[in-house]
Amino acid sequence: MNPFPDPAPEPSDDRTPALEAVGLGLRGRDGWTLRDAGFTVPRGSVAALVGPNGAGKTTLLAVAAGLRSADAGTLRVLGHDPGSPAALPRVGTLLQDRPLEKGFTVAETLRVGRELNPNWNEAAARALVEDCDVPLRARVGRLSAGQRTCVAVALVLGKQPDLLLLDEPMADLDPLRRHALTGALMTRAAEHGTTIVMSSHALSDLHLVCDYVLMTARGRVLVADDVEFVEAAHSLITYTCPDSADPPTLPDAGTVIETRRSGRVLTALVRFPLSTEGAVSVASPSLEEVLLAYLRNPRIPPLIAAAQPAGAPDPHERPAR
Repeated sequence: MNPFPDPAPEPSDDRTPALEAVGLGLRGRDGWTLRDAGFTVPRGSVAALVGPNGAGKTTLLAVAAGLRSADAGTLRVLGHDPGSPAALPRVGTLLQDRPLEKGFTVAETLRVGRELNPNWNEAAARALVEDCDVPLRARVGRLSAGQRTCVAVALVLGKQPDLLLLDEPMADLDPLRRHALTGALMTRAAEHGTTIVMSSHALSDLHLVCDYVLMTARGRVLVADDVEFVEAAHSLITYTCPDSADPPTLPDAGTVIETRRSGRVLTALVRFPLSTEGAVSVASPSLEEVLLAYLRNPRIPPLIAAAQPAGAPDPHERPAR
C-alpha cells in the first residue's frame, strides 16, 4: 500500500479562489499585523500585495505557503489547507531569504530542481537564467543579489506551479533583469493561467504588471479588488473654497478618502461620488494616488470585493458608475 496517498483532485470549478481568508489573524513581534481579515484573490490573477513595512505581507505569504500557521481564522489555498498534500505541489514560493546552496553551480541548482519536481520545465527555468545573464557554471555564492534572485525565481517557475508566491521579487534587480523577470512572469500567467501573488513597494509600476491589488495596513485589509475597478471607483474632485477658515461642505460626496487644501482650492479623493455639483473639475486618479491615500488614512472603510459563489456572475462585470 502506498503510504503517501495521492492528493485530493483539484476542484473542477476554476472560480475556486487562489487565496481565500476568513477571519484571518496574524501576529508579529509587536502584536497583531492582521486581524479578522476576509478577502479573496481570484484564480488566474496577477495580484500585488502592498502595505507598509510591518503590515504582515511576508507573514501572509509564509502562511499561504504552509511554512507557518495562522494565529486566528483560516486561509485556503486553491481550495485546500496551506501546506497540505493537495496544495503543496501546486504552490511555488520565494521569500526574502532566497535559500540557495552557495557551493552549487547554477546548473547544479537547476538539476536539483529537476530531480525534486516531477513536472519540472527545464526550458522555462533555463530561459529565465539566460535572459538574466546568469552563467550556468558560476557558483551561487559568487553571484550578485540580483543574479541569485533570478536563479531562485527560475526554480519556482520550473516547478510549474498553479500559484506563485513571491516576496519582493524585483527588489534586487537592475532594469534589464527586472524586465526579463517581469516578462517571464507575465508569460507564465498568460499561457498557463498561473496565479501570481507578489509583494511590492513600487506602487507606481503596479498598474503595468498587476490586475488585482491586496493592501494591508494597521492590522486591516484596506483594498482587495481588481486594479481597473479600484481606479474607476475613485475620483479626484476639485472645489473652490470661500475666503474663510472652514472648508466647504462636499455635496453628496460618497466616501471621502482624503482631502487636501491649498489656498482657496480643495481637492478631495472620493470613492463612488454621488454628485459633483459645485466642482471646478473632476479627474481620474492613478492607482498610486489611490493607494497612497488609503495608506495615509488607514481607518477609512475598506474596499473589498465580495466572494463570488460558483455560478454567480463574473465579479469583473460591475455596473458602470
